[in-house]
Amino acid sequence: MTTRTVHRIIKSMPASDGAGVKLRRSLGQSQFARLDPFLMLDEFSSEDASDYIAGFPAHPHRGFETVTYILDGHMLHEDHLGNKGNLKSGGVQWMTAGRGIIHSEMPQQDRGRMRGFQLWINLPAKDKMKPASYQDLAASDIPEVKLGEKGKVRVIAGSYGGAQAPVKSTATDATYLDVHLPAGATFRHPVKDGYNAFAYVYEGALEGIPTHGAAVFTTEGDVQVKAGDQGARFLLLAGRPIGEPVVQYGPFVMNTREEIEEAIRDYQAGTLAQQPAA
Repeated sequence: MTTRTVHRIIKSMPASDGAGVKLRRSLGQSQFARLDPFLMLDEFSSEDASDYIAGFPAHPHRGFETVTYILDGHMLHEDHLGNKGNLKSGGVQWMTAGRGIIHSEMPQQDRGRMRGFQLWINLPAKDKMKPASYQDLAASDIPEVKLGEKGKVRVIAGSYGGAQAPVKSTATDATYLDVHLPAGATFRHPVKDGYNAFAYVYEGALEGIPTHGAAVFTTEGDVQVKAGDQGARFLLLAGRPIGEPVVQYGPFVMNTREEIEEAIRDYQAGTLAQQPAA
């Protein structure tokens, strides 16, 4: 039985996005800090409202998926088509931007803790211009599997221990697990050979992996990690690589420079999300 090893650590760095939301960015710091099909992972966590209150006012996306996972707090998603979604503690929104969407994500609290993650997942060329879609999940929609007396796994995408996530990630066959391990406990999970995988530790530590660091694994065998003396909470992400060129300009991720220029023109013309006439 083969076990993957850690082949690279991407330490998260302080950053700011939206209208000044303070966060930590691991994947996505640069074009060299990606892991196909994953483009970016941001962690936000603060009890100081000034760090998050300005939120993420209306902005466009094209060509990829955003996955927002709220641990603590309340955010409201709205888009230019009139769709609304409340993201509360433990909830997830899986948004496929496809051809285009203009949306906002704004805090619905002016005090208290706001904590969570936003993950960007690339789409293959054949899916980049599909209509936008959403999968909104409350905390109660996400299956949990117990690990002994004190541990658990929340299954956001993929499967674990017989539990199947409600999210359907067909383009990249993504796995997204939130794992809570008590001190000294070991966690093992099979990942298909050739798929990329990484773990991001947001509380405590795993042996050989620092807190607020993304550990990129080799590409064959199972993922196996062990919690340190304080236990650990971490995200495990895995997915099928797309293997296509990535050209990114801010919120647009396409395959060529020409497609980026087209996205900019469409946005400026107000036609970003319009499906072409048959």
